[in-house]
Amino acid sequence: MDDEIVEPGTGGRRWVTSADVAREAGVSRAAVSRAFTPGASVAPETRRRILAAADAVGYRPNAIARSLNTRRSGIIGVVITEIANPFYARLLEALGIALQERGLMPLVSVAPDPEATDELLVRLLSYQVDGVVVASATLSSGIAARCAAARTPIVLVDRRAGEHGREAALVGADNVGGGHLVADLLAAAGHRRHAFLAGIEATSTSTERERGFVSGLAAHGLTLTAREVGRFSYVGGRDAALRLLGRADRPDAVFCANDEMALGLMDAARATFGLRIPQDLSVVGFDDTPSAALASYRLTTVAQDVTELAEAAVTAVQEHTGSVAASARYRLIPCRLVLRESARLPPPPASTLHDPNAMTTAAVPPSGRMPAAG
Repeated sequence: MDDEIVEPGTGGRRWVTSADVAREAGVSRAAVSRAFTPGASVAPETRRRILAAADAVGYRPNAIARSLNTRRSGIIGVVITEIANPFYARLLEALGIALQERGLMPLVSVAPDPEATDELLVRLLSYQVDGVVVASATLSSGIAARCAAARTPIVLVDRRAGEHGREAALVGADNVGGGHLVADLLAAAGHRRHAFLAGIEATSTSTERERGFVSGLAAHGLTLTAREVGRFSYVGGRDAALRLLGRADRPDAVFCANDEMALGLMDAARATFGLRIPQDLSVVGFDDTPSAALASYRLTTVAQDVTELAEAAVTAVQEHTGSVAASARYRLIPCRLVLRESARLPPPPASTLHDPNAMTTAAVPPSGRMPAAG
């Protein structure tokens, strides 16, 4: 448990070791080791005496030294890029909590852009992490193969990446199903000119939400009137609104690939075009961030269960540590539609869909049509 006994930079002062605790408690070092090992067998009274002795001499187990013996660091690397995005800030918090509840420690690296992800992963591997969770970023097939060779499991959260699917486990929301829900809602409310505001082109979250929306509209005999790109940001949504709402065939409903863009679009629709929401324009977002519930927006949106995403990601890391090849799977988390006031509702009896629990992607049949109300 203890490999170092001299604390650097202290004039040779010794670190307190398990041997000191053993002497204080009158037990063996092996007993001390068991007392600090979760799940190890040790009599309750012996554990109590050892913990009291450890407090008395100021002892704390050396996790780094222990990892040399177990070849497990208990550290999980987390790579994230869109830290300013409220959804990913919530996801990072949920990941940290989920890891710590299981006795693991997150080592967080923030990539300034997706291209920096590979370099960060190489550095994380040097810390002997037991696994890596990559959120809001992508990684190359080369670095995925390198992690596989090091037998370090990788889990991608809310990102698909087919070129290295054999090396990475994938955990994500049912983006396609969420897009279907939005199409069904807007079509049932009588909208006929629909627009989609994409996030960043080629990201799986945006493309899947768009695919679900377009196929859901097609099931109702409808098509997209317009499409713009807002790069998942408030400013991008505001600027896209100037292009979308200035058209001669202005859409009467817009589905935005995330909430931040939806908020920017709503502000521009009101301030620049004098539109009433939802009387003149229905707006739907995705993520259900805290800002979506603000009184000035009351945004109808598709909610992802952030806690379930985080739990599924941590479970995937734990299940496949040391067996990366087995982790090539995709865990899909259902979404639900949160109805507020930014989108018109269908007329009765469909208005009974105010029950948010009735509108989840798990309830959407293969046709993509909304289940009958009631």
